[in-house]
Amino acid sequence: MPPIQVRNFCIIAHIDHGKSTLADRLIQSCGGVSEREFRDQILDSMDIERERGITIKSNTVTLMYDAKDGQRYQLNLIDTPGHVDFSHEVRRSLMSCEGALILVDASQGVEAQTVANLYLAMEYELKILPVINKIDLPAADIDRAREEIDADLGLDPFEAVLVSAKLGQGIDELLEAIVEKLPAPSGDPENPTQALIFDAQYDAYRGVVVLCRVKEGTLAPKQTIRLMHTGKEYDIEEVGLLQLKRVKTKELAAGAVGYVIANIKTIRDISIGDTITDVKNPAADPLPGYKEAQPVVFSSIYPMSTDDYADLTKALDKLALNDPALTFEKDSSAALGFGFRCGFLGLLHLDVIQERLRREYDLSLLLSAPSVRYRITLENGETIMIDNPSEYPDPMNISRTEEPFIKASIMMPERYVGVIMELCRDRRGTSSTFNYLSVGRVELTSELPLAEVLFDFYDRLKTVTQGYGSFDYELLDYRETKIVKVDILVNSEKVDALSQLVHEDKARARALRYCERLAETIPRQQFKIAIQGAIGGKIIARKTINAYRKDVTAKCYGGDITRKRKLIEKQKEGKKRMKMVGAVEIPQSAFVAVLKSDE
Repeated sequence: MPPIQVRNFCIIAHIDHGKSTLADRLIQSCGGVSEREFRDQILDSMDIERERGITIKSNTVTLMYDAKDGQRYQLNLIDTPGHVDFSHEVRRSLMSCEGALILVDASQGVEAQTVANLYLAMEYELKILPVINKIDLPAADIDRAREEIDADLGLDPFEAVLVSAKLGQGIDELLEAIVEKLPAPSGDPENPTQALIFDAQYDAYRGVVVLCRVKEGTLAPKQTIRLMHTGKEYDIEEVGLLQLKRVKTKELAAGAVGYVIANIKTIRDISIGDTITDVKNPAADPLPGYKEAQPVVFSSIYPMSTDDYADLTKALDKLALNDPALTFEKDSSAALGFGFRCGFLGLLHLDVIQERLRREYDLSLLLSAPSVRYRITLENGETIMIDNPSEYPDPMNISRTEEPFIKASIMMPERYVGVIMELCRDRRGTSSTFNYLSVGRVELTSELPLAEVLFDFYDRLKTVTQGYGSFDYELLDYRETKIVKVDILVNSEKVDALSQLVHEDKARARALRYCERLAETIPRQQFKIAIQGAIGGKIIARKTINAYRKDVTAKCYGGDITRKRKLIEKQKEGKKRMKMVGAVEIPQSAFVAVLKSDE
């Protein structure tokens, strides 16, 4: 199909504004799926996506549309995630498009991630078409949504297409607007081949299936291609379009979005953002590349049973095939055995990976407390990056410690300003500024340490704003801080899996919480068990689990009191000896209870 009849676009929005539902209606309107095969969230392939109603992985589909001008158009649609943790998926989708539909919920208006995604689209110079969704809701306020599109996004509010993705209203008008207002791709099929790899899938029978956007030239079977960054060469076996399943074609010409199968064995052989070119007629330069996703949250994953270690290794390898943002390396703990130190894009990403390991690979897992990466300058001038408490150097050798800061953007109704200010202050927030977006709506911008938003910041935000607050963030820089390593001791033995790096002001509260939870879950023994939180040799928190006490005086039914005292003293001596040699076994349930997020 000539490039003039092709439209490449993606749908971007805040989480839960109806992207996947709109994609469903567009697919149905273009006849991309039969009624019998249709199901809700058809582009969401994972069970966890459909259950939670979120998109985790970007998905591509090619649709054929007969427009009112009598022409047949090829629409390449990419449905993107809305959660801040998966903005790297949005980024690489935008790279392969000329236009974007920015979706605004008519009842909630413009939210934090809507603005963030708009800036991403503007970075790649995309034509943006605003769409107001959920116009069927009783709470829908279309005039307010138009005002916010004008004030917050700087787009023409009267260009916005009104739709109800749930009921299918306005879908025909939207398809016409896509054809009329979004630009056709540029590119010449006769030029040297340049195709951008924006995603990849793994097929057990065919190897790696590369998803690419052809910018210049053509890709066809039996053509020898080179990946410009790695220099590796492959022969193309098959090319085609993604129409919910792979549909084989003769070639992919300039402007097309499709797949390439070229006998690539593992995803590690390619890099997302690489450029494909022809060996015989190569392009002079690669396309501007995609930024690598940088993990910001780190946690160690251990199998509940040591026998499952080999299964966990295989499972992580398979997950990394479809999720290049997941990083992992071998780790070990005296308490929990062998495991992996993993890097994630955020807490939702961590939660999703844990859930997928549990469901898809039937693994019972234990996770250490999430941590961020600290930058530590030693007395000898050397700088090291630390994300694992076990690698924390001797405080005497540390000259300076820095932690990552984020710029948090929180949008909310005006009545919640006080409680949000208090929440930010509690999390060591600085430089808070307000921007009054429209009547009754405020944007609060605050600089916060990333470590402070890891545990339950998002949940607390939703609680105090009764679900109306939205949150987005971007990484700023590293700033000097006071970090201490808190160790947990059970019966004077250090439990390395529970060690954590905490800000000095929060150390006692965190240690006390850990001690209390352990005291609730560790079974009582025949001797007293002291559970302590310590910074170096200084104890900062303690809880005691009292011993079982046998009634040794039950047989004394009379006589001198000294008989009873003698028996009680003898029991005390026995308990002291038992404490010296007795080992406390910490059950897995205790680790699980401790590592739950703050209540």
